[in-house]
Amino acid sequence: MRIVLAEDSVLLREGLIGLLERFGHQVVAGAGTADELIAAVAEHGPDIVVTDVRMPPGFSDEGLRAAIELRTRQPELPILVLSQYVQRAYAEDLLDSADGTGIGYLLKERIGNVEEFIDALHRVAAGHTVVDPEVVRQLIRRRRDPLSRLTSREQEVLALMAEGRSNASIAAALTVSEGTVSKHFGSILGKLDLSMDDTTNRRVLAVLAYLRG
Repeated sequence: MRIVLAEDSVLLREGLIGLLERFGHQVVAGAGTADELIAAVAEHGPDIVVTDVRMPPGFSDEGLRAAIELRTRQPELPILVLSQYVQRAYAEDLLDSADGTGIGYLLKERIGNVEEFIDALHRVAAGHTVVDPEVVRQLIRRRRDPLSRLTSREQEVLALMAEGRSNASIAAALTVSEGTVSKHFGSILGKLDLSMDDTTNRRVLAVLAYLRG
């Protein structure tokens, strides 16, 4: 894949470039600021963007806001956001963009697990939604209403879906059958008032509805 990487730390940026290239990907541009990120995407038309949340000059949420701007311009552009913490102010806006398809939000500690990081990159590039479990927990704490509608097991199922897991993976994690996971998912859809129409990505809509409350 052709990747635009935005990270203000030169050492971390170079390390990520080396890691991505080791797995056969091409980093077509490395950006150190949000403005450089937006310009690099316009110039190179990458397959996916990987960006830090904190970027100069304010080192707060510039990278995340740049990601939202890029998705507004190109809703189909896959973006994987990396952060040392959960920036809740704009996380939901990013996850809402283009129905949440092709979006990832991971804490930087996940990079330490190289295979997990590369797998998340591939899934986001393929149009899936990948959300760090800690991001899910913090957004859930902010939005309590949906929790009152779902059982504790349904919450577990939905949290695992937010990680991008398949029904088989969720079943293995919870030590239940895939049929049981499907039943829980059907119940979740009903409680969140989501359509059963197979033409939509119901898993993504369920996760987004849960996070939004």
